[in-house]
Amino acid sequence: MMSPFLLLGIAVAAIAILLFTVIALKWPAYVSLLVVSVLTALAAGVAIQDVVPLMIEGMGGTLGSVALLVGLGAMLGGIIEKTGGAEVIAQRAAEVLGEKRLAQALLIASGLVAIPIFFDVAFIILVPIIFAFAKAAGHRAPIAIGMPVAVLMVFIHNTVPPHPGVVGSTTLLGQDLMGLVTLLGIALAIPMGVLVHVVGTKVIGSRAFSLDPEISQKYAIAGAATVRAAGSGAALGHTADSASSAHGTAPTDGEVPTDGEVRTDGEAHRRPPATLVIALILLPIVMIACGTVGTLVFPDGSSAANMLSFIGAPAFALLVATLIAMYLLGVMHGWGRQQISEVMDGALGPAAIVILVTGAGGVFAKVLTKTGVGDAVSGLLLDAGVPILLLAFLVALVFKVAQGSGTVATLSAAGIIQSTVLAGDYSSLQVALIILAIGLGSLTLSHINDSGFWIATKFLGLSVADGLRTWTVLTTVLGVSAMVILSLVWLIA
Repeated sequence: MMSPFLLLGIAVAAIAILLFTVIALKWPAYVSLLVVSVLTALAAGVAIQDVVPLMIEGMGGTLGSVALLVGLGAMLGGIIEKTGGAEVIAQRAAEVLGEKRLAQALLIASGLVAIPIFFDVAFIILVPIIFAFAKAAGHRAPIAIGMPVAVLMVFIHNTVPPHPGVVGSTTLLGQDLMGLVTLLGIALAIPMGVLVHVVGTKVIGSRAFSLDPEISQKYAIAGAATVRAAGSGAALGHTADSASSAHGTAPTDGEVPTDGEVRTDGEAHRRPPATLVIALILLPIVMIACGTVGTLVFPDGSSAANMLSFIGAPAFALLVATLIAMYLLGVMHGWGRQQISEVMDGALGPAAIVILVTGAGGVFAKVLTKTGVGDAVSGLLLDAGVPILLLAFLVALVFKVAQGSGTVATLSAAGIIQSTVLAGDYSSLQVALIILAIGLGSLTLSHINDSGFWIATKFLGLSVADGLRTWTVLTTVLGVSAMVILSLVWLIA
């Protein structure tokens, strides 16, 4: 048995190689994780004939839940995206809250949209609406509305299943806790939505932002490259028509369309009702909630408990919602069976990459656990007095700041603390809090090595410096603030 300090050295070397290959050599995360897994296993004394079987075991154990949830989540998000569901939710929220609360309306809508749709796709869908709402609101820069929306959406992406990072960490630390993590993540997102709106207003305030000239021209922003978030600067209400984004068409009159039509290849199709889209998003959440509550109310093994557990299983809940969405949204949109099938299959393309990276992260986690490296690292830190909740947050934060990928950061952190969590006498609620703490660590201090940083800043037309002042500050505020809430819940759990 190797000494803890030697295992710690192996862990440090493995992390250094992982970061070097991803950052300096620009290797795909999938390849880097597999290579580092092999090297770590060999360095920690795993027999050469056992290395590949160990990798297969790690991949298979992770992909069971991840492939189901991420694949179904991607298909549900894809059908909502392609039928204009995101736009109708935003439109409906604006109608309910009124013109003076367009920012709040879009923030609420974005929170719903972010649950089934991956961050990058969901945000790009909403970009034309952000600019249209900013213009309709008058005297508002797109960043005043868009940046809080982007940060809330990435917060949900990091903390609410079926998104890959949190699904992967839940699979490693407590696979039967997926429903509880989902409900806690959504509950945590509600106060964070309020916080990002309030803090975003103060951080952005009346600061002047230099917008990219191409973005200014694309969305016809006042002919000036500099706008203010509030005040008498370039008023968006005095601008010309909007233009189409790379992933959709912005309303040409600066307003969200109200004629119930979207156009694809010259054909007009009906948009689905906002209530239907919202119901489809909430359906799996309600089913999961029923399953979670059922396990608390009814005795284990009873017929009622077994039935509710089946209904509330996240994979089954997403399957039901996806099947309903396929036909209600697809048929309402005017698609035939072949078109519906093509849209659903197309949604799996981007998801496949995410699933494979998550599986490779599971391989790395399995190697860290099997070799005792994870035990050594977490044990030394716990012996130094670092609480397990803070440890989970900090390990994920280090990975996040160093290499940028939230999924890699989440899975690597989960692998390091997996043995400690599974061997510890922690309640289900405490393990769920640890999983969420990892998600928060992979959100905090997001900066220029994070693809989310570039998506938000480039689509909003910001410079790198302005992105650091807004995106990085707001992700850090939300990550730390949510961590404080988790710590308070931990104390009374």
